[in-house]
Formats: sequence, C-alpha cells, structure tokens
Amino acid sequence: MLDDFILIALLLCAYLYWFNAQQAKEIALKAVRAHCLNLDVQMLDEYVALSGIRFKREQTGKLRLHRAFLFEFSSTGNERYNGICMILGQRVESIQMEPYRIDD
Repeated sequence: MLDDFILIALLLCAYLYWFNAQQAKEIALKAVRAHCLNLDVQMLDEYVALSGIRFKREQTGKLRLHRAFLFEFSSTGNERYNGICMILGQRVESIQMEPYRIDD
C-alpha cells in the first residue's frame, strides 16, 4: 500500500513538472514571437527548443528553474540566425539574438 502512494506521488510530481515546463515553453514562444515582430524579423519554424535547465535564485533569493530556449529567425528570408530566450520561473529574463543583416 505504501508503494502505491509513492508511485502516485512520483507520477503527480512528473505531471506537475511537465505541466510547468509546457507553460514556460508557451511563455517563451509568445515572447519570442512578439520580439521578432517588434524587430521586423521573421521567426522561423514557429518553434522554441529547450536547450538547458538549471536552478537559479531570483533577486528575492527564491530558488527557481532557469530555462534556456533556442529559436531561429531570418531578417532577409535567405539566412538563418539563432537566438536564445531565457526564462526564470515563469518570467522572461532576456532574449538574445545573433547579429543579423538588415537590407535597406
């Protein structure tokens, strides 16, 4: 009976982690879309990919998951450039993009 409770608790923890990860991915995707639109570049593939995860403290000292999501974009339609979106907990920390060509 104790084994059943442990199994249920583990499954619940796995589900909560997965659900939290999906929320963070959606936040990153929306932020990257808006950022690309703001800079007048095209987000390619409409996709962000998790590239790293670790624990990091907020300014208040609370420990949160820090996730890095990679994405690709194009400024001219001919080249592909990489970018990274950093999420701390459920908040966008930064979006960084490689230098890209601007056509006049």
